[in-house]
Amino acid sequence: MDFTLDTGATAWILTSAALVLLMTPGLSLFYGGMVRARTVLNMMLMSFSAIAVVAIAWTVAGYSIAFGTDVGGLFGSPLDFLGLAGTDEQSILAGSGVPFLVAAGFQMTFAIISTALISGAIADRVKLGTWLVFAALWVLIVYAPLAHMVWGGGLLSGDGPFAAIAEPVDFAGGTVVHINAGVAGLVLALVVGARKGFGKEPMKPHNLPLVMLGAALLWFGWFGFNGGSAGTADGTAGLAWVNTTVATAGAMLGWALVERIRDKHVTSLGMASGVVAGLVAITPAAAALTPLTSIVLGLAAGLACALAVGLKYRFGIDDSLDVVGVHLVGGLVGTIGIGFLAVDGGLLLGGGASLLLVQTLVAIVAMLISAVLTLAIALVLKYTMGWRIPEADERAGIDITHHAEAGYDLVGALASRRERSSSAGSVGGAAFPPADPGPEPRNQVPGRPHEAPAPADPAEEPARPAVAGEPR
Repeated sequence: MDFTLDTGATAWILTSAALVLLMTPGLSLFYGGMVRARTVLNMMLMSFSAIAVVAIAWTVAGYSIAFGTDVGGLFGSPLDFLGLAGTDEQSILAGSGVPFLVAAGFQMTFAIISTALISGAIADRVKLGTWLVFAALWVLIVYAPLAHMVWGGGLLSGDGPFAAIAEPVDFAGGTVVHINAGVAGLVLALVVGARKGFGKEPMKPHNLPLVMLGAALLWFGWFGFNGGSAGTADGTAGLAWVNTTVATAGAMLGWALVERIRDKHVTSLGMASGVVAGLVAITPAAAALTPLTSIVLGLAAGLACALAVGLKYRFGIDDSLDVVGVHLVGGLVGTIGIGFLAVDGGLLLGGGASLLLVQTLVAIVAMLISAVLTLAIALVLKYTMGWRIPEADERAGIDITHHAEAGYDLVGALASRRERSSSAGSVGGAAFPPADPGPEPRNQVPGRPHEAPAPADPAEEPARPAVAGEPR
């Protein structure tokens, strides 16, 4: 067994880990732009806070649960690497040439982004404290065990029972990250309940340039997500890089096609969402497909996710930022799509149905495990800490009522406008009357201790009529 340090592989994994960590701030911009102005800071905080909570939980026991000695195929021993003990810079992963802490840090960033993804399903209406406790519990009880089952030699890995039919494939997290987070988002949306006014009031994204910037950072970081999963800078990493690019391109066009046919126009929000859908779908398949079949997979993901996001209105489930429609559906397209398109064993490439059967079974088992465990955590927190903020606070805006700050200083901007208008009017007298300062700012919430008035919310202005089938 080779225990020699491979500096090239180590540098690649460290770089990839930094890219994956950047995805969570990118996600905060993506999600932050999609909510209304009065909740942007809270939404971004939910992503940022996941970094703090998950990093600590992963260090204490998460890594050990994911990659420790197998216990019944379900999880690793939490005592093997408790607190990452004994994993100093001299400890080399057997056969990889990468220091143990480097590998543990890389896997930490996966756990962080997976947890942060869930927050989009419950935007605008939950207590930050309850979310933080959920994040810590979820990564230890749901994410880490599922990571062990898929990547740590457990039930859903090449060492598990399904391998007798065909070896399961999840290159970088179709089941562990996206199906897992998508199911968790669905469970929380059901347990927490819908936002006040859902389906009746306009809840449009308040800052689409922010959404597109977030999507760009997610795409950039995803090269570390998929390319880094190769373990070193080799041909597999190169294949994953190219497939990540072209699958995402296909998904953007697929989503745009749905919008053009259904809504008669293509939107920036749709294209940005198509980026994420393509990235999600190619994650498990990045090293199993060719560039051409990756385009097909991405196109299928763009079409499927664009159609899926509108179903929440039909079923009355307030998955606020389409975690289910993009991550669960996209994860299923990618995971099951391997069974059709994989170079080695794909049904459409002459490989038979064995791999397709295994990929489907793995996806179903992952969904069931995630749903049951997430539901248990969500219900315990619902009846102890509670999930919802008061209705008055939700309507006034969680940024002001729970964080005592606003994402945009609209009141200060209005005051400056009045000062400029007053100065202009005094110079020219009656010939140059001051400009209309616009409506007075809303009063502060009655009974609240905050003295700052709530900022005006662009989402509360009269909105254009909703387009039939529009996903947001």
